[in-house]
Amino acid sequence: MLILFNKPYGVLSQFSADGKHRTLQEFIDIPGVYPAGRLDADSEGLLLLTDDGVLQHRISDPRHKLQKTYWVQVEGTITETALQRLRAGVELNDGRTRPAEAMAIEPPRLWSREPPVRFRKTVPDAWLSLCIREGRNRQVRRMTAAVGLPTLRLVRWQIGPWTLDDLLPGQYRRLDDPRG
Repeated sequence: MLILFNKPYGVLSQFSADGKHRTLQEFIDIPGVYPAGRLDADSEGLLLLTDDGVLQHRISDPRHKLQKTYWVQVEGTITETALQRLRAGVELNDGRTRPAEAMAIEPPRLWSREPPVRFRKTVPDAWLSLCIREGRNRQVRRMTAAVGLPTLRLVRWQIGPWTLDDLLPGQYRRLDDPRG
């Protein structure tokens, strides 16, 4: 079984409480499922959960190079130079990232976020689609910052063949046969 969950902002990618954040336990009451990968509390979007250890490993292990697509609202104006740097791989404090697919996009039609993203009249913002095949800690945020585009909002839209589609924050879809 595979669960496609739209993780809201501020929710931890775990079932156990830490005393400060909401957890998956508040949204998913299916025994025996565990996250296949993670998404930071301040990121939103697709989180996969499964009761199948082999599938969990295939989804979360970087050696399988499962592509993850993020829609990223950044502060600043996206330039072709910044996109080329992301496409070539960015040097971070823990080494160079793999090349990413990166392109500027129109603002996607998304749910409103609580709390809302800060808005400043004097600083422009823009959206990009970033596809990566690795999963370092806070990687997308660090990559955009490295090219001069700090992340304001981060939504994971897709993991491999699975997408959010019409799931709203806090909703999930259960696939009893995730392979077909």
